[in-house]
Amino acid sequence: MLVSLNWLKNYVDIKGHTPQELADLITKTGIEVESVEPVAEKMNDIVVGYVTSCEQHPDADKLNVCQVDVGSETLQIVCGAPNIAEGLYVPVAKPGAVLPGNFKIKKAKLRGVESNGMICSLQELGVEEKNVPEAFEDGIYYFTEDVEAGQNAIELLNLDDIIIELGLTPNRSDCLSMMGVAYEVAAILDQPYTPAEESYSEASEAAADLVSVNVEDEELNPYYGAFIIKDVEVGPSPLWMRNRLIASGIRPINNVVDITNYVLLEYGQPLHAFDFDRFGSDQVVVRRAHDKETITTLDDQERTLSAEHLVITDGEKPVAIAGVMGGANSEVHDGTSTILLEAAYFAPAAVRTASKDHGLRSESSVRFEKGVDPNRVARAGKKACELLEKYAGGKVLNGIVEFDKLDRTPNKVEIETARINDRLGTEISDDEIANILRRLQFDYEQVEGGFTITVPTRRGDVSLFEDMLEEVARIFGYDNLPFTLPEGASQAGGLTLQQQLKRRLKAYLQGAGLNETITYSLTTEKDAYRLVSPEVKAHAASAVKLAMPMSEEHSHLRLSILPELLKSLSYNLARKQTDIGYYEAGSVFISEEESVTKQPYEQLRLSGAITGDWHVHPWQQEKKAADFFIAKGIVEGIAQQLNVTFTYKQAKLDDLHPGRTAEVYHNENVIGFVGQVHPKLQNEMDLKDTFVFDLNLEALMEAYEIEETFEVIPRYPSVSRDIALVVDEDKKAGDIASTIRRTGAPLVKEVQVFDVYQGEHMTPGKKSIAFNLLYLDPERTLKDEEVEQTHEAILEAVQKEHEAELRG
Repeated sequence: MLVSLNWLKNYVDIKGHTPQELADLITKTGIEVESVEPVAEKMNDIVVGYVTSCEQHPDADKLNVCQVDVGSETLQIVCGAPNIAEGLYVPVAKPGAVLPGNFKIKKAKLRGVESNGMICSLQELGVEEKNVPEAFEDGIYYFTEDVEAGQNAIELLNLDDIIIELGLTPNRSDCLSMMGVAYEVAAILDQPYTPAEESYSEASEAAADLVSVNVEDEELNPYYGAFIIKDVEVGPSPLWMRNRLIASGIRPINNVVDITNYVLLEYGQPLHAFDFDRFGSDQVVVRRAHDKETITTLDDQERTLSAEHLVITDGEKPVAIAGVMGGANSEVHDGTSTILLEAAYFAPAAVRTASKDHGLRSESSVRFEKGVDPNRVARAGKKACELLEKYAGGKVLNGIVEFDKLDRTPNKVEIETARINDRLGTEISDDEIANILRRLQFDYEQVEGGFTITVPTRRGDVSLFEDMLEEVARIFGYDNLPFTLPEGASQAGGLTLQQQLKRRLKAYLQGAGLNETITYSLTTEKDAYRLVSPEVKAHAASAVKLAMPMSEEHSHLRLSILPELLKSLSYNLARKQTDIGYYEAGSVFISEEESVTKQPYEQLRLSGAITGDWHVHPWQQEKKAADFFIAKGIVEGIAQQLNVTFTYKQAKLDDLHPGRTAEVYHNENVIGFVGQVHPKLQNEMDLKDTFVFDLNLEALMEAYEIEETFEVIPRYPSVSRDIALVVDEDKKAGDIASTIRRTGAPLVKEVQVFDVYQGEHMTPGKKSIAFNLLYLDPERTLKDEEVEQTHEAILEAVQKEHEAELRG
């Protein structure tokens, strides 16, 4: 809700409070203020000028030389606007003025003719394009009201206004109107506010002689009021009204439409004006739409209706979707002379259904959806009649033709002072509560120990003791509530071990170059079964399907984080982000039942995906693309962070590359996998080579042993030896390395593979694997004989267990 302070000043005395101070007070009483912004940037030297003459520029077809009286002097100004003419009152920026965007106005010569200032359009004065009246879209603005040369144009155009934007929660629909905001601000500042009574003259002719109202579904439309206004002259609305609409983000159209929009903003009650002659009927029938019935709405779109939609009809065909949008066939236009004005109460659910089905979210539908004040419906219609009489020359026919089954009974709430104080920890007296109720303008009866409160219908959100407790607390002031420290035994706060480990892993992964993501836990049925780790697949009977999913895209709980992670990769790759690394720690949802009758088990997992170049050094002309070993290296780093050991076994898993995938084991149990996404799936998702890992983080954190250890830095030299072993091509380097470590213990500290060779100098079916072995004893210097003896034992073991031969 956009609140104009210049408009608000007409209701409540807010002097003595700056806009920011007022915004802070509103926020402290429970309504968040999202912004405090001026309507336009601060300007000066913008005055009203009267164009005394307008002649063609001697050297330019599209320029005019104007003599403009600005009160204290007459300025010669060259203007190129197509709608400039002699006799107009226009906003003029005098030399020295600075317009929005730091546009400075100086004396200049245009095609040899001196120009002293600028005649301005609304856009040049800071009004948003979408809010500029159509008549002034392509030219300068001119005043149609009585103004004088030299007057301050900024004040006349309301460009000195300040807008406070309220971020309203759904329960505070009362503040979707200036009257509602006025009640709220008056209570905050303890100022009086009473809305003015509506007043207009009625003709002797009765509205009921021209039209009747019939409502077929009183549950969806408990009140419908129809006013008839004759002899209307459609034209521009008054300047003050246009100013208030523009400040509220609504574009002025004409006096009839502007009046209905103005009343909507002031009263919070949507109205609709039909051209009665175009309406073409003497009856208004409100009913549910027929299936496949159509209507062309004001935006010239043909819309197909269903029985869930409420429509206003002329007895036969729909002329409006109730509470959402009117029909094009009865729209007010320049030639309209008689208006059928609708003021109605529509059930929020019915309006919400129609608004959602047709994708029409309007100022009217928003208010109907959240609920309007039943006691303000007819009053809003009367206010519109008052304004139509005054600013459109309308003649209001006698009476309201209405259908009325609307319940206007106010809510009653009982509160006890002791209970209020018990909840708030305060010592508020009965007199203080009574004063708060007075400020809120809630009627009440004081009884022994408490109050019986009659809540005005404008506050439909207050119906329980807890609602009144909130009202008392916020007007009393949240800052004034006492605060105490907890009593009794307490202990210092801190992170749990699981939280510490998660933070450690996140820091490691971010340091490794990955970015954290948070993706949907809901996915499609197809993706729910993709890239699922073997141990999850073994326990999950099926993915859990939602009973009432919002869409097919989010219909199943995930069994793996990776499908949604890959969608994020694909989205960013499509936007030219080619080198990406993501990780996510989150839950997957495992159910052992085909038909889920109980809550699925949530297992914490850690997943990652990388694609593109991993390292790029342009200066050194080096580039390293992401590959399996980078992903595996990240997984190894995770093991180090948790002080656990992983082993790997080549595997063939669904949706993963059959030759570049390994299952990850801990204590001989599968806890995840690492590998490349299958090329077929990569093509399907428009991915380049992408490498992923998925680990059971829950099991790994349970395996973590919080035992601090350290190793003394060796004082003695190490010995490095390389061996190249020729083995069958199906032999695994990891198995051979395990044999080397076992046989070489305790002297062999590290075993690294640094080369694999298959080629023309190698027997078919064979490959050469080169290992680097590091020998070390931290207590002494090794002798050559000891190293040689261990080395020979290693060669013997690999020959026996893996049929490996030392490469010559």
